[in-house]
Amino acid sequence: MKLTTVTQVTVDGVMQGNGGTSDEDRRNGFERGGWARGAGDDETRSFITQTYRRAEAFLFGRRTYELFTSWDRTHPIGAALDDAPKYVASTTLTSPRWKDTTVLRGDLAAAVRELKAKPGGELQVHGSGILTRWLLENDLVDEMILIVIPVIVGQGARLFPQTGPDLALHLVESRVDSKGVTIQVYRPAGRPRYATA
Repeated sequence: MKLTTVTQVTVDGVMQGNGGTSDEDRRNGFERGGWARGAGDDETRSFITQTYRRAEAFLFGRRTYELFTSWDRTHPIGAALDDAPKYVASTTLTSPRWKDTTVLRGDLAAAVRELKAKPGGELQVHGSGILTRWLLENDLVDEMILIVIPVIVGQGARLFPQTGPDLALHLVESRVDSKGVTIQVYRPAGRPRYATA
């Protein structure tokens, strides 16, 4: 399976608390949640729904998994999540509440490589910032979809930390909708080249 990460971010790179309410994720005093609510036009919402629907399986960090358990199962995204196998990278989750859930413990890199070796479509990671950064650091991401919302929130956890590994990206697809939301699809392309003096 191809491992694809899907992340909504602000222009300043924040991914924390993008959901429907300002109370979704208040870690570290974050109080500007819900910044993605109502963003994007019908075409972008359709793209996001179709992305979920094409997933063969989902891989989550524990926190995102727990947030997603409350999705309305009658919504096309909720139905896609409910129908597919779900894998959770967690050392603390002991009793998953969602059907078809497997908790990955121990050697996570080996477990993800084993999932990727299975035949089929996409293994998708939505949100799950800590997991996404770890997957990138360990060369396990095949494709990255960034949905950039035209807002600067000025605080919160960012997808890419201030210091971290460097990575060149190859742009596969790019689009902008009528509300200024951009969707960029990238494939990792090794280390960047830097100019010399």
